[in-house]
Amino acid sequence: MRVGVYSDFSYRREGTTVYADEAFSLFAAALADYFERVVLIGREDGASAHHPYALPPSVDFVGLPHYPALSEVGTAARAAAKSLSRFWSALRELDAVWLLGPHPLALAFAALSAVRRRRVVLGTRQDFPAYVRSRHPRRRSLHAAALLFELAWRALARSLPVVVVGPELARKYRRAPRLLSSFVSLVPADAVAASADAAGRSYDGELRMLSVGRVDPEKNPLLLADVLARLHARDPRWRLVVCGSGTMEGALARRLEELGLASASELHGYVPFGRLAPYYRGNHVFVHVSWTEGFPQVILEAFAAGLPVVATDVGGVGEVVGDAALLVQPGDADAAADAAARLAGDAALRRRCVEAGLRCASRHTLEAESRRVADFLGGVRQ
Repeated sequence: MRVGVYSDFSYRREGTTVYADEAFSLFAAALADYFERVVLIGREDGASAHHPYALPPSVDFVGLPHYPALSEVGTAARAAAKSLSRFWSALRELDAVWLLGPHPLALAFAALSAVRRRRVVLGTRQDFPAYVRSRHPRRRSLHAAALLFELAWRALARSLPVVVVGPELARKYRRAPRLLSSFVSLVPADAVAASADAAGRSYDGELRMLSVGRVDPEKNPLLLADVLARLHARDPRWRLVVCGSGTMEGALARRLEELGLASASELHGYVPFGRLAPYYRGNHVFVHVSWTEGFPQVILEAFAAGLPVVATDVGGVGEVVGDAALLVQPGDADAAADAAARLAGDAALRRRCVEAGLRCASRHTLEAESRRVADFLGGVRQ
């Protein structure tokens, strides 16, 4: 079986190697272990240097015309015609496609695939209207367009199989004829820490709070500064470590400066997945404060490293993690600071959370989750 995977990601070629800008592409590439051929389909960018993930030679790539963002409507529309033509040509050598959306091109690709009688599976990783509202709070026209695409995607999902990330999205797509609630994990089974190794982290000296992810509005990054302020006021040993880039990097740096906490924080910018392990191992509490999520893969990465977690109870996070993390309401800096302080100060609580987190990470490894998706894609019949 030959499978194409489309997502609105950016890729770049260097010689015979293709690089992706999103770590999710590595998860999609892992499907090559289960199929005759896997083809990743996305925008090909010849200018940007930010493409840190080299695709393995076991996958192929079909490049579509590049546009900076879907919000740049004119540029995206001009790229659409050539995108449709290239996708149509790619369908000649595919048996099935997995289309990640909602996205206008994904909707059009589903129609083209139906015309060519190819199997179609839809996929969605987050609440798209909520994402657009947080990213573009004043652009009402984009809010309306996002809602329209969401409704169209859900309508299509009533007749096609769907893969979603997390239980909250599973409820929204429950009327699909076949539904898989999955998790995006890049953690191989042999990378899940042993219990003894996880218990070896010392909390007697400096206390370091780690955040990994995009520094964009939907991730609520300014709250990290407020959490640090509350922790630092109680105990000056606390520091903040942020691995991530985005539109609010400057705003976060300014907020930390205003609070007098610049010297108690480290903003490392974007750190690719393959270089994150020392950060997970070298810090004391992982804090995730998003406004909206499907289920964040970084929580599984923290669990796998034996790092205790504080996370906002959004999307499917609470249902998945159970007692493996301390959950707080989004936007509540006091609650997040209290939870981090509890984990740092209570060894028994920390041990219970870490053990539960390791069990969760062991259930949702790269091998386990890619196999589940591959089985679902391979078992689809239309």
